[in-house]
Amino acid sequence: MTAAAPDVALEVRGLVKAYDGRAVVDALSFSVRHGTVLALLGPNGAGKTTTVEICQGFRSPDAGSVSVLGRAPRDPELRPRVGVMPQTGGAYPGLRCAEMLRLVASYAASPLDPDDLLDRLGLTPVARTPYRRLSGGQQQRLSLALAVVGRPELVFLDEPTAGLDPQARHATWELVEALRRDGVTVVLTTHLLDEAERLADDVVVVDHGRVVAAGTVAELTSSGAVGQLRFRSRPELDLDQLLAALPVGCTAKESPSGQYLVEAPGDVDPQLLAAVTAWCATNDAMAADLRVEQRSLEDVFLELTGRGLRT
Repeated sequence: MTAAAPDVALEVRGLVKAYDGRAVVDALSFSVRHGTVLALLGPNGAGKTTTVEICQGFRSPDAGSVSVLGRAPRDPELRPRVGVMPQTGGAYPGLRCAEMLRLVASYAASPLDPDDLLDRLGLTPVARTPYRRLSGGQQQRLSLALAVVGRPELVFLDEPTAGLDPQARHATWELVEALRRDGVTVVLTTHLLDEAERLADDVVVVDHGRVVAAGTVAELTSSGAVGQLRFRSRPELDLDQLLAALPVGCTAKESPSGQYLVEAPGDVDPQLLAAVTAWCATNDAMAADLRVEQRSLEDVFLELTGRGLRT
């Protein structure tokens, strides 16, 4: 296996995995820089879980290679250096919440304070509750705590906020941001695009086992984007007159009634903003809730992977 670059914590090269003759991971390649958060995105069945399980050493690839902190995924020396948060399970059903966390912490040379983790993730009130009696959200938060208590250099988080309430989601986000500040590399899979936008330094979008886009959130949302200007006003303004007052290449539509969208071929600049407000003033139309927008990561994701439902 060729060693990864010194600044790369995880490198995947030409990864292939097939089941029953069908490639669910098809020549997949990407890398994750030390101390950054990478969001691995994709619709159901895109190959994300299989890819992550190969990186964790739980599955073997049919072709390609994976370097985790410069080593093969199944190298025993990686165990204290890598944290894994599965979607379900990962704890002994009969152990109490705090007991389970302290047990895992005892295996680490320099663990985080278990009591502090319990407090940060809102688990102190259920510290003496057996794992099997915790709610789904509480089990999810304990799984996150178990993944990070050993101070790993690299941690895999699989849907860390699935099913959590808003308060627990924000607590989880704050913990991930703290991990990044401490230099921990995080590989995050999520279906929550706002979560990826907030947390990720880099994004890899996978579909049908292949990388269909990669880059920072800013790079993905700005590539091929049009500037959008939205406002509310009285219904049925004359859009032909509005377009005549705008720079060439702009479009305008009303949908739904009384809500208007102006799209520019590039970024919305002060001249376009002034042209819209001046036209509204000339036509005695109040432009309420005037705001400038760009494509969201969700817009990009749907453009890349389609809008049809996946099973």
